[in-house]
Amino acid sequence: MTDDITLEERKVIYRARRGLKEIDVYFDPYVKNYYLTADPFEKQMFAELVAQEDPDLLDWFMEVSEPPRPELKDFIKKLKFYVHGYSQIIIKPIQWCNELFRTF
Repeated sequence: MTDDITLEERKVIYRARRGLKEIDVYFDPYVKNYYLTADPFEKQMFAELVAQEDPDLLDWFMEVSEPPRPELKDFIKKLKFYVHGYSQIIIKPIQWCNELFRTF
């Protein structure tokens, strides 16, 4: 399976290893379980996230500030969903339904 990984995918996977536990708790499970089978848009979102500085990522994940693009904010919600499940997502019911259906 490792032969099927492109050079760009390898770079993103390498960059995802942060050494900051608060970020690794989200990045590690995603890389191990979802990244290689994700669609191109999701891979692009993840690549864009891992290119950011740790302080910015920490602020975005802790909801101290918002990412510059709404797509990144949505993707961060998705990463949180992967790790914490349904109970940790606190959003309006209709938004929750939209998030749920996007994952399928």
